[in-house]
Amino acid sequence: MIAYVKGDFVYKTPAVVHVDVHGVGYEVLISLNTFSSIEPLDKGLLHTFLHIREDAHVLYGFYEVAEKELFIQLISVSGVGASTARMMLSSMRPEEIVRAIVNGNAKQLEGIKGIGKKSAERIILELRDKLNKQSLSASVNILSTANNSLETDALNALVALGISRPNAELAVKKVLAAEPGSEKIEEIIKKALKTL
Repeated sequence: MIAYVKGDFVYKTPAVVHVDVHGVGYEVLISLNTFSSIEPLDKGLLHTFLHIREDAHVLYGFYEVAEKELFIQLISVSGVGASTARMMLSSMRPEEIVRAIVNGNAKQLEGIKGIGKKSAERIILELRDKLNKQSLSASVNILSTANNSLETDALNALVALGISRPNAELAVKKVLAAEPGSEKIEEIIKKALKTL
């Protein structure tokens, strides 16, 4: 498995980038989300997923680990191939996809080319609980916010520990309401865990 490629971006389009790694050129398929992040860059690192098919070995690249993890989750759903997952990541930002799945918003997913009603419902059914429990939703929804306050840091940590986002939000709000002057994140997390 090729975990990542790091080198010069010698050729870039919204769908493909060629990465020169010490004289070896890798053709990497990317989403529009990744393209918007690497467009101004001449070199960098792409987290990759090697998709092996009967007729080809295809390398998919992602600017952020959270996007790669979401891609892997999406292709684990029966009926969702790598091309469809990449189309989803090109149509919506990763945090929007996660939010739509966690909230059960099939209509929003149906707006993506190649996703019908049955596919949208299957994606929600198979991924809703996984995304609620995993740190993926935390890294996509929380780490992407520009100002990480104590509240979001504590929330991020709780979701990473496997607590569902809604329960974690309630617990953190309870602790901060009871003790508005809390300055240490460790204390907030410990107290929030006790309220759960």
